[in-house]
Amino acid sequence: MLKKLAALALIFCAATVWVAAQAPAAPAAAPVTVNPLHRQYREGETLAYKMTGLNEQWHYTVRAEGTVKRNEKGAWFEEYRWMDMTSDGKPYTMTPAMADFRQKLSLDPRFIPSIPDLTKVDPRLIGPITDLMTFYVDLWLPAMMGAVKKPGDHYYFKMGTPSSWADGTHVLTGVSAIDFDFTLKSVDATAGTATLEVKHVPPAKPQIPTPGAWMQTPVADTANNWVEVVKQSDGKFQAGVGQENFTVDLTVSLADGKILAGSMDNIVKTIYRTCDDQALTQCSAPVPHQIERKIEIELEPAKP
Repeated sequence: MLKKLAALALIFCAATVWVAAQAPAAPAAAPVTVNPLHRQYREGETLAYKMTGLNEQWHYTVRAEGTVKRNEKGAWFEEYRWMDMTSDGKPYTMTPAMADFRQKLSLDPRFIPSIPDLTKVDPRLIGPITDLMTFYVDLWLPAMMGAVKKPGDHYYFKMGTPSSWADGTHVLTGVSAIDFDFTLKSVDATAGTATLEVKHVPPAKPQIPTPGAWMQTPVADTANNWVEVVKQSDGKFQAGVGQENFTVDLTVSLADGKILAGSMDNIVKTIYRTCDDQALTQCSAPVPHQIERKIEIELEPAKP
């Protein structure tokens, strides 16, 4: 299950980058000269985030320490290394490759997000790495588009295009589809913060395949936007379908646009069946399963 959730997080990041690359101009808004989500970088600045995660029954904490740099095109980015992980309350020793792994994240509109090479990453870190990227991309996208600038501003971005994590051998079908719903909840000049809510929601008509006719019946209160078919070692097929939603809340500094804190609540309501045939017509009774994850990050105070 951990591997499956990591794949979902990875695909979400890829889909977000695709949206950013093809996003239309932001909708017209009331005249506002200041973008409260704009990031102002300072070369050499250091940042450190503590992440706390609950992935179904697994609890973990981990830290990411970053330094602000510029690339050859002059775009700003933050380069992070991961450390100090605990797993279910016990210290966790990362694989040796993590000592050299660096993750580049940015809120600079000139820096196009990309998924790092995860082939040598400790499997326990794939979720945290892709979740931290989700926090950044969820802020980078509306900041780049200038879609929300004052409290109450709301922008719904219809994506709907499916994203796949199928490998064609083990995972025969693995697809999800989402829309983005941005709301600038508040701008507090006294506290020096802005709060942004980003909902990842099922589209009205998700463009996902349904290999089995039974997959077309909604599992929850919307059309299904998540489907997976896995070929098992015994030749049978594990097939699941359902509804995925998640909400990201971000607290952003008005002074320089840094993420001060963030939370992510991710729920996937599914049913699974074990099928004898690839057409998914000879299947066991459905078994409901709800995947729940809650991820939080907090910027640690700067070291003197």
